[in-house]
Amino acid sequence: MRILVTGGAGYIGSITTRRLLDAGHDVIVVDSLIRGHREAVDQRASFVQGEVGDPAVLGRILPGCDAVMHLAGLIEVVESQSDPGRYFDANVAQPARMLDVMVAHEVSNIVFSSTAAVYGEPSTVPITEEAPTHPVSVYGATKLMFERLLDWYGAAHELRSIRLRYFNVAGALPDATLGEAHDPETHIIPRLLQVLAGGDSRFEVFGEDYPTSDGTCVRDYLHVCDLAEAHLLALEHLGRGGEGGVFNLGNGRGFSNLEVVRICAQVTGAEVEVVRGPRRPGDPATLVASAEKARRELGWAPAHGDLREIVADAWRWHSR
Repeated sequence: MRILVTGGAGYIGSITTRRLLDAGHDVIVVDSLIRGHREAVDQRASFVQGEVGDPAVLGRILPGCDAVMHLAGLIEVVESQSDPGRYFDANVAQPARMLDVMVAHEVSNIVFSSTAAVYGEPSTVPITEEAPTHPVSVYGATKLMFERLLDWYGAAHELRSIRLRYFNVAGALPDATLGEAHDPETHIIPRLLQVLAGGDSRFEVFGEDYPTSDGTCVRDYLHVCDLAEAHLLALEHLGRGGEGGVFNLGNGRGFSNLEVVRICAQVTGAEVEVVRGPRRPGDPATLVASAEKARRELGWAPAHGDLREIVADAWRWHSR
């Protein structure tokens, strides 16, 4: 299939692009490069610099495509709380224009990079796809709004979509050629590994009064390679005429922030001095996935479920 990958110069987008190419698909990447990295795009892919909300750019590259894999957007929870207009533009308004161009060129399949942040504070854990969606951050709200747009475009234009609600993504390619390089970095594992790689030992953990075993947030961690595989399986599922819908992606086990710090210290052999900081706005206490639907309907199962393996792959990347 010929696939347009939006945001394909980013962390998840670049690794997913490589997985699609390795599976024999033809890939076009479109990325603004505002936060992506041109050097991360596999040389086998075609590359176009541009915005997903630019009909002129999309009108040139969408004809002949079989599907869109939409990973472009803004992802920082704290930033979204202070700049909501920017997030609604990037995560809702611009990709809505992309949907119109898809309809105009009869590209009817899309796999969307959504998030567990759509659930907000869950009432039960692990979280299934049927759980209520009450996002507590602007970021989560924008992702949920675009999911709703996909439903409406499906009803109006027969657009078929899979929405992948994934939990905390970490790790890197095992050969350390691609990994996480956000600027600024807000995710706990790369933040900590950057600190340790720089020779520092002090690390701030946000929040110590959550209703969890040690007072810090609990999250479900997913290897980025397993996430890329899920994107491929979702794409091929739609290509076979399979049903669209929402799918959670996670390992089904939660780790507190303090547990993550301990595992990172063990993997790197470094000592870490934890500094307790205030909660960050928009952070739920516990997010752990039930991914049984993805296992059952997409045939997906994480191959890298050990958090130590995830951290070790990330450490090789950051050590470079």
